Amino acid sequence: MKIGIVGLGLIGGSIFKNLNKKYEVVAVSKSQSGEKIFDSYDVLKDCDIVFVCTAMNKTLEILDELEKVLPKTSIVSDVCSLKEFVCQKKRPYKFIPSHPMAGTEKKGFENSFEDMFNGAKWVVIENEYKKETELLCKIIKELGAEPLFANAAEHDKAAAKISHMPMVLAQALMLTIENDELAKKMASSGFRDMTRLAMSNEEMACDMVFMNHKNIEQAILKLYESIGKLTSEDYPKIIKELKEIRKNMY
Repeated sequence: MKIGIVGLGLIGGSIFKNLNKKYEVVAVSKSQSGEKIFDSYDVLKDCDIVFVCTAMNKTLEILDELEKVLPKTSIVSDVCSLKEFVCQKKRPYKFIPSHPMAGTEKKGFENSFEDMFNGAKWVVIENEYKKETELLCKIIKELGAEPLFANAAEHDKAAAKISHMPMVLAQALMLTIENDELAKKMASSGFRDMTRLAMSNEEMACDMVFMNHKNIEQAILKLYESIGKLTSEDYPKIIKELKEIRKNMY
């Protein structure tokens, strides 16, 4: 099997480093060079599977370009953290949108590593290609992740709650101490952990907020509602229940 990767940032680079040891792998990158890395999409024309790992704002353009190169039998999967926008157009190849729930606050090929996806969930959008989805899921499992199925709209709502809104909150927390020098000096592990997402890749952060702002707004309204519950007399009971919920999640 031959696997292609477009974009060698944190996610694409980690896929490349992992699968390169198991399969014939080629990558297309404008920023990286080296063995098995090219600057033309032509090297992808005989790939069985192609992962598109570019920034969200470039993904549709790449998917269009691949229509000129890939045969109808090729499987293509993007890794964007939003899914509805990539599902609007029917592609001539077997397009299966997906989203690995993995990453760090760092960016770039130099920060990618082959064990990035160990133990992570990898969302696969429900689709019509049963045999091809099974093959994609096989690769996902070999990367160390667990496939999880969802439809695009529900995925984007959930992503707002567990990924995009938390990033915005981390950024807001940093803004609250912008002019408080004592708070900056006092800040320790709890504040550091809660604001890690404020260090997210700037381009990715902008894409998330601009492209999923409606779901993020709804998630923030839900957060206000939850804060209201925490200010009630049932606070001791609620936080005890929350600890149990979180314990069963991880």
